[in-house]
Amino acid sequence: MNTLHKALKERILILDGAMGTMLQAYKFSEEDFRGERFKDFHLSVKGNNDMLSLTQPEAIAEVHRKYFAAGADIVETNTFSSTTIAMADYEMEAYVYDLNYASAKIAKEVAQSFTEKEPHKPRFVAGSIGPTNKTASMSPDVNDPGYRAISFDELRIAYKQQVEALLDGGVDVLLVETVFDTLNAKACLFAIEEVKEERNSDVPVMISGTITDASGRTLSGQTAEAFLISISHIPLLSVGFNCALGAKQLQPHLEAIASRTEVGISAHPNAGLPNAFGEYDETPEEMASQIKKYVDKNLVNIVGGCCGTTPAHIKAIASIVEGVTPRPIAL
Repeated sequence: MNTLHKALKERILILDGAMGTMLQAYKFSEEDFRGERFKDFHLSVKGNNDMLSLTQPEAIAEVHRKYFAAGADIVETNTFSSTTIAMADYEMEAYVYDLNYASAKIAKEVAQSFTEKEPHKPRFVAGSIGPTNKTASMSPDVNDPGYRAISFDELRIAYKQQVEALLDGGVDVLLVETVFDTLNAKACLFAIEEVKEERNSDVPVMISGTITDASGRTLSGQTAEAFLISISHIPLLSVGFNCALGAKQLQPHLEAIASRTEVGISAHPNAGLPNAFGEYDETPEEMASQIKKYVDKNLVNIVGGCCGTTPAHIKAIASIVEGVTPRPIAL
């Protein structure tokens, strides 16, 4: 049993909060995004947060440090959009390996420094793998329902490249997150299994779907239970949900899967629902009090925050789960 599995058996693990929310505070300019390496790049790159791992690595490291200091056991790499598919918007497909490798290395170095200081609380790095901006099971054209903007194989190839770079950079676990189309996720999981076989690796895998609205379904139409069933053929460290909903709205969907699987359950909800300005208002105390209900009902093994969450939210959540016996899992 590796260190991560051991920690998961012993306690509820804390995942970090939002990266984008933290980076907004830096108010980086176009020039800051470009840095020296991309100063003559032919397109505007402002807003491409993943490239900051190459041009503003100290800012990324600082965000990781703040989350670890707040009580996080696991931080996510700054790679949510680091596939050739998502980077095509900025015509930066050629830099995908560098983005993933650099992001993983930054996070790993920070994690190691915290583990050295507190060996009783080892810190881990999750390679963040976002859903891309394409969907494999639905048509983006209402007039042509049979059309697909991407194929399973194109997704598999892109994900494989990302996974290889994240592993080369030293991540401890792979996190396939914000899954709105399970076919996309299946392509990713297939790619991960390919890489694991080729490298004789047993890197753990977490998967986290997103319930998009009050219907209780993913964007591609699955209920929480259907999502769980459709990815259960893969050996997983955890399955859960993140984004789209606040902690309160997410609870029934966690309840739907917690009783139906023996793997870990993860949740990293938003800081409530967005207001009229697209901002998140839920305070750390409000969010933590709702997470306490997860804990009281024995629903989770890993918990953290998504959009709008900060180190203050993570600190409040960490204080709620400290010393709590985790939900039993089969590892």
